[in-house]
Amino acid sequence: MGPHPAVAAIRLAVRRVLHDILNDQSRGEPPHDGPLVLVACSGGADSMALASALAFEAPKLNIRAGGVTIDHGLQPGSGLRAAEVVARLGALRLDPVEAIPVRVGRAGGPEAAARDARYAALDAAAERHGAAAVLLGHTRDDQAETVLLGLARGSGTRSLSGMAAVSGSGGRYRRPFLHLDRQTARKACLVQSLPVWDDPHNTDPSYTRSRLRHEGLPALEKSLGKGVIEALARTAQLSRDDADALDAWAADVERTVLADPAADGRDGFAALDTAKLFVLPSAVRRRVLRRAAIAAGSPPGSLFAKHIEEVDRLITGWRGQGVINLPGRVEVQRRCGSLVIRRRDEAAAEH
Repeated sequence: MGPHPAVAAIRLAVRRVLHDILNDQSRGEPPHDGPLVLVACSGGADSMALASALAFEAPKLNIRAGGVTIDHGLQPGSGLRAAEVVARLGALRLDPVEAIPVRVGRAGGPEAAARDARYAALDAAAERHGAAAVLLGHTRDDQAETVLLGLARGSGTRSLSGMAAVSGSGGRYRRPFLHLDRQTARKACLVQSLPVWDDPHNTDPSYTRSRLRHEGLPALEKSLGKGVIEALARTAQLSRDDADALDAWAADVERTVLADPAADGRDGFAALDTAKLFVLPSAVRRRVLRRAAIAAGSPPGSLFAKHIEEVDRLITGWRGQGVINLPGRVEVQRRCGSLVIRRRDEAAAEH
């Protein structure tokens, strides 16, 4: 008799991703002893299920499998729990395994700050170990929550596209479980007798995602019926396809709207032709503006739709407005038919 359906589902999801990683490796020079794939594991049901599936599937494909757990230091006893997770990963015969303590700042709120610290630590671990990829245990439920959070922010199609199955530098991060629900991962842990840790932050109503998970989504399912999570996950994929196409279009036309092509590549400066921008579809034009602002030094995580809309009005609703200030000390000004985007220190140097 084969494995329990939940176990079979998680293993199949991981097997497919491992094959993708091997295919990517084959395009370059593969390591002699097989690539290393790490799993990021908090000790919760999703990531423990992922670790168990990686431990089962990797040896069959000549892939080395390791694990990393991040100690955010936000709760009493977090160091002890991190050590327990390391022991559980070792019991699955993952190697290397390690716990990495991080210091969580305050920028962007507690959830964003913890996420930034976590990904910085995972990036460093992947570089240190020479890992080909890091697997993350985000499920379809997490994807639905991410879509709703993006919708609440009013951040546009890219935010509605949720989490990508492949992301990070060089496609480092892989999310095998985006098409599986949270209950499948938990059931897989149960039938394999895998101990799991339920993070109390996941039920703490002071966190936005926790409130959405335990209050918002259940209320939606009660009002709209079952299938909301699946529909939101489908919305994420459709939105991602659209956003990718629009981003590619914006990248293609970006050079054609430069008012001063000779300045292309100059750090912290861009001059764009307003007449050429005006005739572009708004979705493409705003992407070009966002790309230019980021290239000038505006942090992507702090540059919101409201900022780009204000810049866009310099093109579509020109009434002699003054300088617009963006995050990262970037300023935008319309001057002589051009939209000048530059850092304030760059502007000061010209005076």
